[in-house]
Amino acid sequence: MIKINNELHYPVADTLFVFALDSEAGKVFDGKNKLVTGIGKVNAAIELTKEIQIKKPKLIVNLGSAGSKGFHKGEVVCCTKFIQRDMDVRGLGFKMYETPLSGVPPILEYGLKMEALKEGICGSGDSFEMNHSETDYNIVDMEAYPLALIAQKENIPFLCLKYISDDAGSDAADDWSVQVHLASEAFNKILFS
Repeated sequence: MIKINNELHYPVADTLFVFALDSEAGKVFDGKNKLVTGIGKVNAAIELTKEIQIKKPKLIVNLGSAGSKGFHKGEVVCCTKFIQRDMDVRGLGFKMYETPLSGVPPILEYGLKMEALKEGICGSGDSFEMNHSETDYNIVDMEAYPLALIAQKENIPFLCLKYISDDAGSDAADDWSVQVHLASEAFNKILFS
């Protein structure tokens, strides 16, 4: 069982574990309902949409690496709010991060809160951010926003855990390549211990 809190538990067999890269899953998720989407918002959206139609999960769990200046390398943070950090249509009178005419607010609030984990706001975008200076979000990734949006539209509970692999600064690429392989063991301790 995946225990979110004292009230919410989901069978592992009914849970879809979603990763951008197989290296984030390691061997821990072999034999489980694992989906590897590839990098980026479009790949994530396409692959999750297809998989939902086939598997019809009761819970979607997005697990992956992320950058952050506010959390430490090696921490796992539960993301409950999401921003599409590369959406900027202010020139047409829309708010920063707002998708025009979508009816979705600039900050998407759709994520289960897992007890004992710090909570974060994830900014997803199709770039590897190395100069993070925004204050609207404190975690940077490339896939979580569309996964959360699809889960919300399909009315499927969504849990998003991010392993902080780098500080989204000038050394982010080097840090990420070392840290990404440690993510699956951290997720294993939280979800299956």
